[in-house]
Amino acid sequence: MRGNASGILHPVARGRGGVAVSHNKNTKDCEVVRMPAPQRVVLPMQQHIGAPCEPVVKVGDKVAVGQLIGDTDKFVSTPVHASISGTVISVAPEKIANGRVVPAVTIESDGEMRQFEGIEPPKVNNREDFLAAVRASGLVGLGGAGFPSHVKLNYPPEKNVDTLIINAAECEPYITVDYRECIDNSWDILTSIHLIKQYLGIKNVVIAVEDNKPEAVTELQKIANQKADTDNSVNVMVLPSRYPQGAEKVMVLSATGRKVPPGKLPADVGCVLMNVASTAFISRYLKTGRPLVSRSLTVDGSAIAQPKNVRVPIGTCIDDIIGFCGGFKAPPFKVIAGGPMMGISLVSTNVPILKNNNAILAFAEGSARIKPERDCIRCGHCSQACPMSLTPTNIMRYVKANDAEKLKKASVMVCMECGSCSYSCPAGKPLVQYMVLAKNIVREADSKK
Repeated sequence: MRGNASGILHPVARGRGGVAVSHNKNTKDCEVVRMPAPQRVVLPMQQHIGAPCEPVVKVGDKVAVGQLIGDTDKFVSTPVHASISGTVISVAPEKIANGRVVPAVTIESDGEMRQFEGIEPPKVNNREDFLAAVRASGLVGLGGAGFPSHVKLNYPPEKNVDTLIINAAECEPYITVDYRECIDNSWDILTSIHLIKQYLGIKNVVIAVEDNKPEAVTELQKIANQKADTDNSVNVMVLPSRYPQGAEKVMVLSATGRKVPPGKLPADVGCVLMNVASTAFISRYLKTGRPLVSRSLTVDGSAIAQPKNVRVPIGTCIDDIIGFCGGFKAPPFKVIAGGPMMGISLVSTNVPILKNNNAILAFAEGSARIKPERDCIRCGHCSQACPMSLTPTNIMRYVKANDAEKLKKASVMVCMECGSCSYSCPAGKPLVQYMVLAKNIVREADSKK
């Protein structure tokens, strides 16, 4: 890793592709404000990649903030806790942002936000205790992926992981909650870093942030230079602001020069990545024992009356969050859960916020240019923009032919669905949607074998 006199590291390598997007970090100076408890929350039993939880409460039960309401013995899963105090009024399937219907627990607030009496800091003395605590906290990747954090940290010893990368890139336009985490909770980040180093035995830490966040770089550099880091193993790396710089494989390459092979994970090349907000949460949980019951998210866009960063109880209805931000100042043309590049377009705002939702964006008609779809001109911009060296136009053709074998040979399963191809296409082709369809075709073909 290369650095300069100030101790700031420079990227070791640069990945291919990517696009230059407008940053639109309009809320970067908005401190996170806490939203009052809503009248009710809907807590889906699957808010993460992996197996769903089973409800451990029933209709009529009184619950308190932080009380366990869903769990499973499956490894790739994480428990769900009550985010408000009140009464369970429903244990039934509910629709979530991606359109799926999953089991959920609905709680009606008693207006008290009583804390569960059983909350206490976990006792952590070794690696096993630490991983058990992370699982019990209910933590998943807060940057959008939603992968259970205890699974990510529980890599086999033979992987020889030597580098922890803290992802503070936040390369999606509009979203600023990770930036605020760096500014407002930098010492939580540092404490967690040293805890992870201590219990997992990781030697080196890189805190990676894009160069469009100079204030965050300054704050992170302060904590990286503090006296506890006697061996200079914690360093800040400033990355060029180019989407999708925050993507897992792209960041590993930038920070270490190591390439994650197709179908492999960063641990296979000696790295573990943690979102900066997920990292900071670990420190707070180990101090208090309070599980993941709320999260910060950015609410912005041309249709939002009062854009801001808000802290909301998990399971809060998106309608209620938008109402807290002054409602719509113009009829929304498009509402997105997440960022504009990889977020999910919503057909209804009557869905709950999940653990991995980091933004709600609403845009008025005419505020964004929608490219009309035309014939492909074979310019190759989509291939040049693809970080994974795919040829999206070929994949689009194979999707239309429903050819699973050719889709496999085209390596469509390594697509990260970043949207760079669609963004760069002058013909307005919905290429990333074709990528999603292509993966479904391959999975369906494989399931029939």
